[in-house]
Amino acid sequence: MKAIIFDLDGTLVDSAPDIHAAVNRMLETEGQPTLDLPTVTSFVGNGLPKLIERVMTRQGIDMAAFDRITADVLEIYETTPATYARPYPGMKQALQDLTGAGYRMGVCTNKPYKPAINLLHDMGLDGVFDVVIGGDSTPARKPDALPLQETIKALQAEEVLYVGDSEIDASTAQNARVGFALFTEGYRKRAVASIPHAYAFSDFGQLSAIVSTHFLSKT
Repeated sequence: MKAIIFDLDGTLVDSAPDIHAAVNRMLETEGQPTLDLPTVTSFVGNGLPKLIERVMTRQGIDMAAFDRITADVLEIYETTPATYARPYPGMKQALQDLTGAGYRMGVCTNKPYKPAINLLHDMGLDGVFDVVIGGDSTPARKPDALPLQETIKALQAEEVLYVGDSEIDASTAQNARVGFALFTEGYRKRAVASIPHAYAFSDFGQLSAIVSTHFLSKT
């Protein structure tokens, strides 16, 4: 069974504006100055707890409040529909083409499971993915291999391509020993050439050809 597994934030969906809005709602409640979008975007990738840790460190907020603030932001994630997030151009058509070609489809993200499911729903992606693994679905988060391995196991996949946008995704693929395609228009923090990848693309119209090339190389 061949499967394609995707990261979510910065790969399928430009979701940083909604994450930014949630963080700033929390900061306003805490009586703190708000942060700009590029700063919050730079904190995205390692899951919600790390995001909150980075925000609190940046703002000088007492880490004794970490659990409460993390829970507050998670509640915002879980109860607020996507307002500013947008699917990347061509993404939905690419997924339709790949599904039509018979590939199994999964999502492996560090975003908590419920907000991930909500975001997929808000983006009109219900029913596209056979498996969704969130940042709280396993005891470890990416770049640990475990979440991706569990996604592969749930898909019952024998051959896999992982698609992501960041250094974290690249390391996850390496740790799980699967091929990696880098979407270059997401939230990466380093130059494309410095991120290990088998394939790179800036336009979802290129993805079907990458997938075909990858799986042909395995035969």
